[in-house]
Amino acid sequence: MKPDSKQVFKTLNPNKIWVPVLLGLGIVFYLLYSDPDLTFAQLRLVVEATPSFVILAFFVLMARDAGYLYRIRTITGKRLSWTSSFYVIILWEFSSAVTPSIVGGTAVAVFLLLKEGLNLGRSLAYVMLTAILDNFFFIVTAPMVLFLANGEVFPQMIGLESFLSTDLKYLFIISYVMIALYTLVMFYALFIRPRAFKWFLLKITSIRFLRKWRSQAYEHGDEIILASTQLAGKNSTYWIKIIASTIFIWSARYLMLNCLMAAFTDTTLRDNLVIFARQVIMWIVMLMSPTPGSSGTAEFFFNKFFQDYLGNYTLATNIFWRALSYYPYLIAGAIFLPKWVRRVFFKKEGKVKVEQ
Repeated sequence: MKPDSKQVFKTLNPNKIWVPVLLGLGIVFYLLYSDPDLTFAQLRLVVEATPSFVILAFFVLMARDAGYLYRIRTITGKRLSWTSSFYVIILWEFSSAVTPSIVGGTAVAVFLLLKEGLNLGRSLAYVMLTAILDNFFFIVTAPMVLFLANGEVFPQMIGLESFLSTDLKYLFIISYVMIALYTLVMFYALFIRPRAFKWFLLKITSIRFLRKWRSQAYEHGDEIILASTQLAGKNSTYWIKIIASTIFIWSARYLMLNCLMAAFTDTTLRDNLVIFARQVIMWIVMLMSPTPGSSGTAEFFFNKFFQDYLGNYTLATNIFWRALSYYPYLIAGAIFLPKWVRRVFFKKEGKVKVEQ
């Protein structure tokens, strides 16, 4: 699967930032219109945030991004420089922000690594490994937080929205099962029996109505085998580092909101545990969102999950949360994409021509 440059740049299009922005704002206006408890006046409550907790939230977010840089360098065996790692992470985050969560940015990530000098086998292996690590975090953490939160994970709703509380549980179960099955299959294919996985794909696509996908199955099977060889023989230090960095990255992502909510309301240790747990559940539900970067979906579910903690501060915190954790990556992608294109398509190509 050598990514098509045209298709990748169709995804990495700065003009696409307006779609998620408009979706997010549209949901905010819908919430204001449909919920009598939410008003524009509540936006002014943002100035009541405790500055120390806002600053702490910002530093936790920066720590998460530093964790991303460290992990991609470690996963690639330091074949990427810090500068290359920075561009890869920024543009990978940008692609995730402008594409639906359910689609993902695998092709874009592989393309970025290829252009930073890694071969196809390594690029595929590192992107697949990253996806497996992230998904395993959800698979392991979700049951833990369900147990520790003791039934307080799903928000309690009343009136006409009470059905949504039940539907959220079913949506979570469906999302969790799909993520778990996909991850276990990819783990088996990448680390245990890659050739058996290819054989399975070819066997399935030998069925008459699936034959039109046989060539893609053959190609994907070869990719899995190629990627698997790149990860064979890694020592325990390698695995400890990337697993620990994955736990750190996702914990920091969620703790940022814990800090932000503490800026608006008093929270106990128990409250913080439930807030963290609800974020894990909300994120798994959001992975099934059809909108770019879960825009609109995130704003809608945020109110449902955290209004009982935030009260009148819900709308202000909601917008603050997305302003810190989502929109900066849209802006950064639009800024750094042209710089990266000049760096990898012109400077590097010019250097090759001089050397020749």
